[in-house]
Amino acid sequence: MTQPVAPSPRTVDPPVRRWLTLAVVSVSLLVVGLDTTVLNVALPTLVGELSASTSQLQWIVDSYALMSGSLVLFCGSLADRLGRKWIFMSGLALFTAASVVAAYAGSVTALILARGAMGVGEAATLAVIGNVFPRGAERTKAIGIWSAAIGVGTVIGPMVGGWLLSHYWWGSVFLINLPIGIAGLIAAALLVPDSRAPESGRLDPAGALLSVTAVASVLWAVIEGPDRGWTSPAVLAAFAAGVLLLTAFVAWQRRAASPMLPLRIFRHRALASGDLLVLLGAFALIGTLFVAVQHFQFVLGYSAGQTGVRLGPAALALLVAGPLAGVLAPRFGMRTVSAAGLALLSGSAAVLATTGPADGYGRALVSMLLLGAGAGFVITVTSDAIVGSLPEKDLGVGSATNSAAIQLGAAAGVAVMGSLLSDRYRSGLDDLSAPVPENLLESAKESLGTALALAERIPSEAGTAFADAARRAFVDGMGPAMFAGAGVTATGVLLAFVLAPSRNADTNGIPPQKESS
Repeated sequence: MTQPVAPSPRTVDPPVRRWLTLAVVSVSLLVVGLDTTVLNVALPTLVGELSASTSQLQWIVDSYALMSGSLVLFCGSLADRLGRKWIFMSGLALFTAASVVAAYAGSVTALILARGAMGVGEAATLAVIGNVFPRGAERTKAIGIWSAAIGVGTVIGPMVGGWLLSHYWWGSVFLINLPIGIAGLIAAALLVPDSRAPESGRLDPAGALLSVTAVASVLWAVIEGPDRGWTSPAVLAAFAAGVLLLTAFVAWQRRAASPMLPLRIFRHRALASGDLLVLLGAFALIGTLFVAVQHFQFVLGYSAGQTGVRLGPAALALLVAGPLAGVLAPRFGMRTVSAAGLALLSGSAAVLATTGPADGYGRALVSMLLLGAGAGFVITVTSDAIVGSLPEKDLGVGSATNSAAIQLGAAAGVAVMGSLLSDRYRSGLDDLSAPVPENLLESAKESLGTALALAERIPSEAGTAFADAARRAFVDGMGPAMFAGAGVTATGVLLAFVLAPSRNADTNGIPPQKESS
């Protein structure tokens, strides 16, 4: 063994450099986590500024989650071949540049495309920690800090977004990424070491293409169903294409020499159940936020800044529940803690599902507290279980599947819950007894924000009555949307008890492999 060399002014001691690298990555990922939810508060504003319909709002959110969740595994393989530092920096640069484009987007289409590019950038930033921290204990701690950074960004996003919108224009929720992204790039260039996998397999572009198109087809069908009709040829064809593409993806991953997603990874019980449960949790969390933000601003009449403050209890509950889950999991196991988290999420959705037009913030406050606590339990315990149960060779891809599950669950939650809301809202407007010009009624069906703007053009009492009817139709639509979230997470409770290990051990009861020092 060679003797250690004293660090020169231009070198950094390896342990110090590892933790500096973690700091750089964590700050960058805090921004990524923040961007996941900061947009939610701006969605009602986009209705007025860009004339966005409900389905377009869904695509603005889902284009990001779709690209990030579908490409994170492919980007990990790319980093193994081309260098993890350079893929990380490329992803951060793309994320930052696309944020600027999103901030100044002049149309909904431009914003959706920019958000998709931001999702690709996020997918490319997730391949550094596993190589920088080769030792088991250090890596587990590093991934915990890394996950916490994303979690903190996620929960403070609505509050930051509300503050920005109360002081600046809607693009500021994206432009905030610019200075932090630039600082992250400079720090990464100086501090983050480069590395490649010693034996990297071939890339799997076919797998990446199949995964993106399969998920996109299903999302398109779910989002467009309320507008085009659930039995329309286009929607049915999209559902069929999604199923076929997903089947093709699984078949390709089984036979490919270097698959993007090695299916053997799901033999680890903690990983397989953890990915499923966190997907269901993200479904309810992001889907609920998508609905709740519109309810706060359009029905309860809060401004963007006031909405951010009223989402704060969810953030605080998550920040308390996350560490608490880390304490409870060793005693009670992943099964019990994750089931408790999903039960809290189910309760949150059920409270909003039974909210009436005359109910104020009190019921919503209860829902937000349950939402944050449930998300903190589920996300923390599943991430910890995956990291703690996997052997060294599977840790990288296992962590990537966890990130993909969260993003795909978020995309599905917005698509399904948003579409159920839109479907019932449109039906409610069709049942209006008051006479409303046909052209105004069709425009009002695009979103509640559009309906309220149109109501101002209808004279006096008729306009007020139309606005009240539109708000009632929206609240009625919250019922099926939120009951769907409650049902999905209630099913997750049962799945947790059936599928999840009682302790954070490997699927076959084999304890996690210890790494040699």
